[in-house]
Amino acid sequence: MQFTRKNIEGLVIIEPKVFGDHRGYFYESYHRQKFLENGLDLDFVQDNQSLSAKGILRGLHFQKPPHAQGKLVRVIRGSIYDVAVDIRKNSPTYGQWQGVELSDRNHKMFWIPAGFAHGFCTLEDNTIVNYKCTDYYNPDAEDGLMWNDPSLGIDWPMESAPVLSEKDSDYTPFNGYESPFN
Repeated sequence: MQFTRKNIEGLVIIEPKVFGDHRGYFYESYHRQKFLENGLDLDFVQDNQSLSAKGILRGLHFQKPPHAQGKLVRVIRGSIYDVAVDIRKNSPTYGQWQGVELSDRNHKMFWIPAGFAHGFCTLEDNTIVNYKCTDYYNPDAEDGLMWNDPSLGIDWPMESAPVLSEKDSDYTPFNGYESPFN
């Protein structure tokens, strides 16, 4: 596995070693010891999976402390543009975002620690996204930011307006939000 740190502290792209032949491929999607050796001491407690058509946007979501979640995101089928926004008030990269394409072809995974808003848009039909979480879902801690807030300037690679849930279309703009993360 290759672990690549991004410009925003805490974000990591993980690229597993993929073994392929005429039968298909094999790779380790998680190996605790390798994660520990790369500074990621994680305790996953819940796995989530979603299926989406092309042009769906989910996010920008997070859970507030004390139920904040770190997420290890990967794509089982299809592709997404995955985005993490730093919402840690004392961070030198507060309000900055990082995006990465994850697909069933590149096998990349994206580690997003607590203190980030997370969202993705699907780039093809029948995309299946899986992510491991470091805390359980708690509806009372659920929150989010407006996906297209101009102050964030996220460059979503979409051909047309995305399909959103009612909840995702009604979140607070970043500049009007008081982050609970330091």
